[in-house]
Amino acid sequence: MPTTAATTAREILTGLHQVMARRGSAQAKLDHVVDLIAAAMKSEVCSIYLLRDNLLELSATHGLRKEAVHVTRLALGEGLVGSIARENRILNLAEAADHPEFVYRPETGEERFHSFAGVPIIHREQSVGVLSVQHADPRGYEDLEIEALQTVAMVLSELIASARLVDATRRNTQRDSGAVRVVGLKLVAGMARGVAVFHEPRVIVHQTVAEDTEAERARVYAAFRRMREQIENMTREAEFGTSADLREVLATYKMFAYDEGWGRRINEAIDSGLTAEAAIERVQQRTRARMRDIDDPLLKERMHDLDDLANRLLRIVSGRMGTAAQTGLAKDTVLIARNLGPAELLEYDRRRLKAVVLEEGSLTAHVTIVARAMGVPMVGRIGDIRHIANEGEPVLVDGDMGAVVVRPTRTLSAAFETRMAMSLRRRAEFAAIRALPPETKDGMRITLMVNAGLADDAAALEATGADGIGLFRTEFQFLIAATLPGRESQYRLYKSVLDSAGDKPVVFRTLDIGGDKALPYLQDHRDVSENPAMGWRALRLSLERSTLMKVQARALIEAAGGRVLRVMFPMVSEPWEYEEARALVEKQLAWATAAKKPVPMRIEYGAMLEVPSLAEMLDLLLPRIDFLSIGTNDLTQFLFAADRADPRLAARYDWLSPAILRFLRRVAREAKAANVPVRLCGEMGGRPLEAMALIGIGIENFSITPAAVGPVKAMVRSIDAAAVRAKLESLLAKPPRDMRRTLTEWAKKQGVALD
Repeated sequence: MPTTAATTAREILTGLHQVMARRGSAQAKLDHVVDLIAAAMKSEVCSIYLLRDNLLELSATHGLRKEAVHVTRLALGEGLVGSIARENRILNLAEAADHPEFVYRPETGEERFHSFAGVPIIHREQSVGVLSVQHADPRGYEDLEIEALQTVAMVLSELIASARLVDATRRNTQRDSGAVRVVGLKLVAGMARGVAVFHEPRVIVHQTVAEDTEAERARVYAAFRRMREQIENMTREAEFGTSADLREVLATYKMFAYDEGWGRRINEAIDSGLTAEAAIERVQQRTRARMRDIDDPLLKERMHDLDDLANRLLRIVSGRMGTAAQTGLAKDTVLIARNLGPAELLEYDRRRLKAVVLEEGSLTAHVTIVARAMGVPMVGRIGDIRHIANEGEPVLVDGDMGAVVVRPTRTLSAAFETRMAMSLRRRAEFAAIRALPPETKDGMRITLMVNAGLADDAAALEATGADGIGLFRTEFQFLIAATLPGRESQYRLYKSVLDSAGDKPVVFRTLDIGGDKALPYLQDHRDVSENPAMGWRALRLSLERSTLMKVQARALIEAAGGRVLRVMFPMVSEPWEYEEARALVEKQLAWATAAKKPVPMRIEYGAMLEVPSLAEMLDLLLPRIDFLSIGTNDLTQFLFAADRADPRLAARYDWLSPAILRFLRRVAREAKAANVPVRLCGEMGGRPLEAMALIGIGIENFSITPAAVGPVKAMVRSIDAAAVRAKLESLLAKPPRDMRRTLTEWAKKQGVALD
């Protein structure tokens, strides 16, 4: 193997064009190609699988049996090759047979080979084949070798597509087939309608191999300068630039624009013989491959920001800068994109931009934060939406349900208009009871607080009439920041939240990071876990990295000067963890007092019950805490051993299961006997039916999303608490087969407001 990926790739690229320029059959050319790649990479096997009739067919090989060519076929997702093509991912295996996706095909004679490396051949963002190499000896392929393979696969994709050696780009058969309704991920609530407008036209890279490397490098440098100027202008002129959270988002965006490592990787791709456009796309493919291997959604969103900048850079260098934002929106618009960066969304005219639909996206994405600030409904995870909808077609977006309808019929449009009117009317009803107390018909006062995590979230207290913030997720500031927030930055956030809340209580949860909420600037090889939700996270991590917690404690103590500070610790497994965390805060309080810093009038300490083991230690914990918070999201999945993110286990993750209700009832009774207030945090309490059941087992204090306050308050004001308690006692004594259905039917008969 040559010493650099660039040298190997350049050697192969030169040979590729010579082969494809020759006269001869397509099969002869493919046979020459695999021989060329195998020789350049000193590989015993090189194979090309191409997508034909929706199957991956072994189309050429050096090293495997020739009689297997056009005989061996794999479905998308089948075997190592099928897995690579379906997921657009790279595999690098020292022992291929040990991989769970391995499938043995005897006609290939590949049993002699142990190691395997494969990369997808991608054309227009879709896999059209797989390029793989194999060796007889078990070995892991070096990063330089994988880099060379990816570069070659990129150029190969254009060559085989132009020679029509693969199927045409797969398209969704639903395009042009009438009305289509698809459901995705609810990102920003709200309902809107408009015509489909694609955020940007796809830049197709036609010329991949450079004639003058230095000229291509100069084009990239010029494009970088222009892109940075654009980012600087957007940062200065952003309408929402005064928001602390959005300033942090744009700071991260700017950080990537000036990242030297990114530019260096593009330069290396140019060194391998690629044009400026091909080099940018090559590095972009690498970024997308990395995104697919990242489990943490927040780290993945940072990679999306980089992907967004790559799109911008590609448009600049190709001279195709026009996006829908630049050309202007002529009508009410539903913007459609694979994904969006926050700065790009800010470029749009808010008067015309009615909704956004993304093929990707997540709840914690930077662009979601911006859309929420703009009040633009957004739905994500609508796969292939750019192939379902055509430019200019009518689209309905229901952000409340996470649904999108393309080319609606008159009937669907009428139903949508009815739902929109009902939604507006229902919101007006919730607004009308905003100032009324959440009190049951028989006089029980229920406390309804909100969950928050950003400075602007405190405004929800006024908008919803909530009793306070029952859970302020302090990690949000860390998750959207490009670098570790210092004490002063934390202090400003905590103080602004307390100032906005006024006399209403705010409960700050200490950092819940680690596991599936990893921070890129706090990486540790030990943090990798097969079960991140149950891994080294939250209080476990904070106690080990005590400096993090000390800084946060000082910021909280000073921010709450002269006021009550309410702090709770997440993921407490045993009382000793709580004791250590409390002692750490008390030590910082003593330091602040001695240093004559502002200090709270008092500190109230709480623990979160998310780990079931803590329920067995409540007799020791309750005398030491001021309040207990139950985190139902984690607690329920731990109780049922059911990953809440796995759709296959959805039926096993029911909050109205008698098991979870009995468990929570026992905790509520023990806390009440110890005279310790107990609050329920999480999505369970934000659903009217579930909240009714919780009231029935003795929970009277909730912290829920701001959007849920109105519906839950309406439910509370429609029930008789004593009747609900009696019904739950009866049902839990002898649980019905379907608790949800039984409770729903009973509630409807009682006139409970569940909608």
